Amino acid sequence: MIPIGMSTSCVYPQGVETGFRVARLAGYDGIEVMVTRDPGTRSADELLRLRDTYSMPILAIHAPVLLLTSNVWGRDPAVKLLRSAQLAAAVGARNVVVHPPFRWQAGYATDFERIVRETSAETGVEVCVENMFPWKVGGRQLKAYAPSPNPLDLDVDAMTLDFSHAALSGRDSLELAMAMGDRLRHVHLCDGRRSASEGNMFDEHLAPGRGTQPVAETLQYLADNDWDGVVVAEVVTHKFRNTRKKMDLLIEAVAFAREHLEQDHSVREPLPVPGGGEFTRRRVRRAERRAERG
Repeated sequence: MIPIGMSTSCVYPQGVETGFRVARLAGYDGIEVMVTRDPGTRSADELLRLRDTYSMPILAIHAPVLLLTSNVWGRDPAVKLLRSAQLAAAVGARNVVVHPPFRWQAGYATDFERIVRETSAETGVEVCVENMFPWKVGGRQLKAYAPSPNPLDLDVDAMTLDFSHAALSGRDSLELAMAMGDRLRHVHLCDGRRSASEGNMFDEHLAPGRGTQPVAETLQYLADNDWDGVVVAEVVTHKFRNTRKKMDLLIEAVAFAREHLEQDHSVREPLPVPGGGEFTRRRVRRAERRAERG
């Protein structure tokens, strides 16, 4: 059965433990940890504690490749990737997700394909290069990634398909999935409405089915072809202040995936935690309201 996980980025700006808690309650099979400035996302001991506490396997680690994480684990992107893969191996994750290099990371970009292959061989973890998108600054398109934002242009063995990025690029996700073939190892479950050429400037990461990408058809294609990768929801919820709406959106995403992968879905029972009673939805809402108030 194809595992369906949730990225900890779905609960941003809340911490990594909230991600584990919410993913369990919403009915996901596991978690993808986005490495950030939150120390918990970089500690194998802490992640293993959370894995055991919430009975949520860690399916993937997302390397700290965002501009917001430019100083996490130093400035060398090759070191960031290696440490991400070492963390993944330590916590039993199958994959590491990484973006293609930024154009201004000249040395890293030149050696990127070799670095990816050597990192995977050294750690035994699949390094899955994600499809990205064109940037627009002041109405002009900027070549932000090198050698290409499209992993199909690169000599890499494993890839991540992101539906929102495909939408912004004006690409059809089903066609991308088919072109990636056996190299497609990881999917970021989300959606998008318009491309950059149509005036869209935002990476939307909508819930699947709320955009224009063939998300349902792509999931059905993967299920029909006995695909054995990982699907992880990466949906923006921070625009909603109401915790119930956030939870409903994440339940909607996993239910969508279950439907089109032909799997049963149900939310989970509250989890008894040693010394802590039960983490119910009401307690989740109270904790998040306290965090929002600062």
